[in-house]
Amino acid sequence: MEAIIVDVLEWLTNLGYIGIAIGLMLEVIPSEVVLGYGGYMIVLGKIGFIGAIIAGVIGGTVAQLILYWIGSIGGRPFLKKYGKFLLIKNHHIDLSEKWFEKYGSGVIFGARFIPIVRHAISIPAGIAKMSIWKFTLYTVAAMIPWTIFFLYLGMELGSNWMYIKEAAKPFVIPLISISCLMVIAYFLVKKFQMNNT
Repeated sequence: MEAIIVDVLEWLTNLGYIGIAIGLMLEVIPSEVVLGYGGYMIVLGKIGFIGAIIAGVIGGTVAQLILYWIGSIGGRPFLKKYGKFLLIKNHHIDLSEKWFEKYGSGVIFGARFIPIVRHAISIPAGIAKMSIWKFTLYTVAAMIPWTIFFLYLGMELGSNWMYIKEAAKPFVIPLISISCLMVIAYFLVKKFQMNNT
């Protein structure tokens, strides 16, 4: 399996920045792995750091916009029938819908750093017809640090890039904690504003 992933990543990287963007758009291989390998390609001098950031942010944002449009056009019935082909299970949709209903549109930024909810949150945003501009803004704002972090980690790991998930673990829990706190803070501010209107 690892050999297949390496072959796919090599093929994508041979496409340069477009390959990184496609890798993040399709998300067949987790984005952190694609970006980690991208970091290794930077070390080898095959691509540049700034270009890789731009490609990663564009690819990751387009992936979420696709899920947003699926939610907006197809809704829950479409996702129940075809979600498995997008690697999104019903309980992922249920969880993300609860988050979206509870915390509102501001959850789009914070949820990007939380496993499972990270991708599925785009679907209820589409179902709720959230402003596409606001959705895109929050998504881009979250994709920038995500992309930079995993590219940098891939650069640090170099030829050991395949251990990116293990290397990221010490940072993931604090990142999730900060994201949860941000979501809660956003919710409290919104609730305070509603109570004072």
